[in-house]
Amino acid sequence: MTEEVKLTDRQYQLLNHLLQRAQPMRVYTVYGDQDEIARELGMTRQALAIHLKRLKELGLVRTGREFVDITEKAVKLLKGQSSDVIILVKIEPKYRDKVYDAAKKLPIEKALRLAGDYDLAIITQETVLDKVLDSINNMEGVKETKTFISIGALKE
Repeated sequence: MTEEVKLTDRQYQLLNHLLQRAQPMRVYTVYGDQDEIARELGMTRQALAIHLKRLKELGLVRTGREFVDITEKAVKLLKGQSSDVIILVKIEPKYRDKVYDAAKKLPIEKALRLAGDYDLAIITQETVLDKVLDSINNMEGVKETKTFISIGALKE
């Protein structure tokens, strides 16, 4: 059950205005305090803070209490430009729940149950496509997959 959030009209207006002006961005979050991250990297907390400050200025990370967000810009810098991929999956009816549960554990951005010719749509990145397809194609009950690689965005 989701908690009901009550907003004033002005808060709703502000939130809606910000959403309309927002730039969508994928974010990858690392949970842990900066002392822990510094220890893992074998550096002082102060040295980590200096590096994080520079990475924030470049728009590569955002930091907060016990988390660091790695932005899509940083991922592209590290892994190169990666295209969005959509994988459509047909599943034998008696295996749907099993495949849905297994799909949640894959390195994907989104898994959507579908009504129609296909049962599942998976949205992921081209950099992990082989791993995702290998996993899906080895799942019991998967009858067919159809893969689409994005060649450009019309609207982000």
